[in-house]
Amino acid sequence: MLRALSRCHAPVVRLLSPRTAVLVETVRGRKSRTDPIAKSKLGRIKTPPPVDPVEMVVLKERYTEYNLILRALRLEFKEQMLRKKYEEEVGSVAEERTKREAEEHRSLIALNDAENLRMCKIRAQRMQKEAEAAELKKREAAILRQQELESYIKEKERQILLLQEEAKDFITPDNLDQRIEEALDNPKNYNFAIDKEGRVVKRTAFQQ
Repeated sequence: MLRALSRCHAPVVRLLSPRTAVLVETVRGRKSRTDPIAKSKLGRIKTPPPVDPVEMVVLKERYTEYNLILRALRLEFKEQMLRKKYEEEVGSVAEERTKREAEEHRSLIALNDAENLRMCKIRAQRMQKEAEAAELKKREAAILRQQELESYIKEKERQILLLQEEAKDFITPDNLDQRIEEALDNPKNYNFAIDKEGRVVKRTAFQQ
């Protein structure tokens, strides 16, 4: 039991500590900034490792040679990039690119003109069809208006003829006496009853 608790000391402390306490876990092998130097290292003096003078001279020569080679390579690469950039901007590469762009521009212009011509023909055909359809619609509307006008005139003529026929039975100052005599000679009895079909089912005797 004690071995198990010693192995897991930090979890046990965390479980047994009160809720309000602040837990600070120590890490073995590390010191804080305020800890002093260990007693075993108080008299130690750090001395750099010895350097061989011959080896130092050789290393300096090799380092100088390395820097010269690296500088030469950088200048060579820079010169190549500048030459390439100059060729692209001013030299034969730029001229070739200009010719290629001009040729591509001419081909695109030709393609654009052909497409514009095709769309122009399609638009002309569409406009012609729309004009023909509008003209046909206009003629149909004119014919319909003419038919409506003719039917209107015929209807008015029929109404005029009917009114003329009815005007023969109108009471005027000229035939007023004649109509009064006809009404007195031919009395009519309107006191009658009819069924749902409109037949007279009952009529009272006329009283003068």
